[in-house]
Amino acid sequence: MQDILSFLGGMFGTRAIELIAATCGFANVVLIIRRSLWNYPFGIVMVILYAYIFYDYKLYSDAILQVFFLLIQIFGLFWWLKRTDDTGRVVVRSLSSRDLSLTLGAGVLGTLILGTLMAQLTDASLPYPDATTTVFSVAAQVLLARRYIQNWLIWIGVDVLAIGIYAYKGLYPTAVLYATFLGLTIQGWRVWKRAYANGGTLPA
Repeated sequence: MQDILSFLGGMFGTRAIELIAATCGFANVVLIIRRSLWNYPFGIVMVILYAYIFYDYKLYSDAILQVFFLLIQIFGLFWWLKRTDDTGRVVVRSLSSRDLSLTLGAGVLGTLILGTLMAQLTDASLPYPDATTTVFSVAAQVLLARRYIQNWLIWIGVDVLAIGIYAYKGLYPTAVLYATFLGLTIQGWRVWKRAYANGGTLPA
């Protein structure tokens, strides 16, 4: 039992604030998959708590990233409110091949810039892989707020890379957590793709 508690503590943290943040994170993703507007209250609470947690641990870049996510959560709520069907679920849409290519290209360029800055100006570990997850997380969050189904494909890539990074660094509980997120993102892609094929109006 003690081993299980230690494992869960390493995955979610042992402080109440970390447990609440992780719980809100799971609720947020599950509700996003269902295209429910209620994902946003959980998402807003989650990023506020993680901003505090990261700042407390002196992970300032991650803390700043949460501030960005908070702004996108607020904008996303208003964008989703304007595009719901009769069931109250958001109507999803798809990026054109051109826009998806531009998004991926911008992500690669942003990764190179951030990775180079981290490699040259800091003692960051794995600067380019870490930059990749950061930049593409931003891209995925923006696409999610704008209701594009391709957000899930980017999140899948981010989660796969994050699992590798955390496993390499010996953060095995966190790697398991992201493996769980990976399963949810794959399900999210399937559900949103099916909804888009039916005009984005069928219940998830």
